[in-house]
Amino acid sequence: MMTGNLQVIMIFALATVMSSVLVYNLAETIREADIARLSFAVELAEEFYGRVKGQDVAFEPAKLLWLIQRDFLQGKSVEDMVHEALLHVPNSDGNKNIDMVNQIRDSLAIMGDNSTAFSLPQPHLQRTKLCDMKDGELDPMYVKKKEQLKQLVASIIRPKIVQGRPLNGKEFVYFLEQILEALNKGEIPSTGSLVEVFNKGILERCLKLYNERMAKLSLPLIEQSLQEYHERSMEEVMKLFEEQHFGRHHAKKSVEQLEEEIEKVHKNVIMTNEYRSSKLCEALYTRCEDKMDQLQVLRLPSMAKFNAGFLQCNQSFEQECVGPAKTNYGHRMMKMLGKSRSLFIKEYNHRLFNWLVAFSLVMVVVGRFIIKFILIEIGAWVLFIFLETYTRMFWSAESLYYNPVWHVIVATWETLVYSPVLDLDRWAIPAGVIVALFVLYWRCNGRRKHGSSWLLPLYNNNKGGPNRPRSD
Repeated sequence: MMTGNLQVIMIFALATVMSSVLVYNLAETIREADIARLSFAVELAEEFYGRVKGQDVAFEPAKLLWLIQRDFLQGKSVEDMVHEALLHVPNSDGNKNIDMVNQIRDSLAIMGDNSTAFSLPQPHLQRTKLCDMKDGELDPMYVKKKEQLKQLVASIIRPKIVQGRPLNGKEFVYFLEQILEALNKGEIPSTGSLVEVFNKGILERCLKLYNERMAKLSLPLIEQSLQEYHERSMEEVMKLFEEQHFGRHHAKKSVEQLEEEIEKVHKNVIMTNEYRSSKLCEALYTRCEDKMDQLQVLRLPSMAKFNAGFLQCNQSFEQECVGPAKTNYGHRMMKMLGKSRSLFIKEYNHRLFNWLVAFSLVMVVVGRFIIKFILIEIGAWVLFIFLETYTRMFWSAESLYYNPVWHVIVATWETLVYSPVLDLDRWAIPAGVIVALFVLYWRCNGRRKHGSSWLLPLYNNNKGGPNRPRSD
């Protein structure tokens, strides 16, 4: 059950926040206890109205009207009485309660332009019958002063201003709901609870702005770019919060809450960036690994083609792989490419040697039986003898690879097999088919039309022809 004391506190807190004018009705004089009761109003004013006056005001607290009911002021005006009540009380003993009241006095003195004072005489000597009396039965001076009080209140009252503009009816209801939520949140009303509730919507807007900013990112990004974008987004969000937030001192808690929520989102973005970077770099690594495997099994081994594929893989990885996973996958890429190059170089000379041996034998058959061009046959026999006989007599197969003659053969091979214009490995089968068709055509039609005079007639069988002289 809520005690009566707490109900009074909550009603006073509600009146302090909602009203434009707070009438503080006191009897006869101002005591320290009366000043202490204004602590909530002072704290609220400092929290919400303590920034540059007239600029960026969250909402203006109620104007304080000191209403003192007293018949005789002993030569002092009510303003003098308020001024004296707000003077510092000496505290040589360091009493905490006196210090607290003195702090309230200081704050109320600073708020002097937001307060005013008015005195009322006693309405009637018989106070117990006041509720049953009509205005005509009251003291004429009291009735007169009461009318003056109404005029004073009417002159200082104004619409409730929040965020620099007056509230309409719907906004005022929403404002009241916020205050009630704040007051019901804790057992005892505090400016901290009010600030927290009022800043709730602002925190949601700021967090939404940060999420929208981070959602525009095209991940993955390098870590420095992501951090810079986060910092710029954070500055924009904090600027929005500074422009719209409620409170000064207790707003620090809202700032901490906002930073905590933003940090959660930031960590999620970092994790997403790491994941997407890993997926991207993994795909590029796998693609290069497949490319290196394909280059290992070329039909026509070519160091130039391998180097071109090696360079293309390395460049595409460097350009396309971004984000935190690049370093790790970069090391893996270098190891994989290094192993692939070593393996290719090791197998390259052996495969080229065997391919040239087979090629020389094929050209022997082609030169003798198909084209019947003796120079091709002789050249093929020379290449075969050099590779199989001479190398076995004078060098080992490995020592051949360091011989200048072999370097010439390799350079000639590379020139024929691969160039930026023509990749013979890709076109080997189509080119072979075209050459075979050409040879077949020549064999069938070419020699009938032109004879064999356009080639060296080394395998001419005219001795057995129809023009050979008959012998008896």
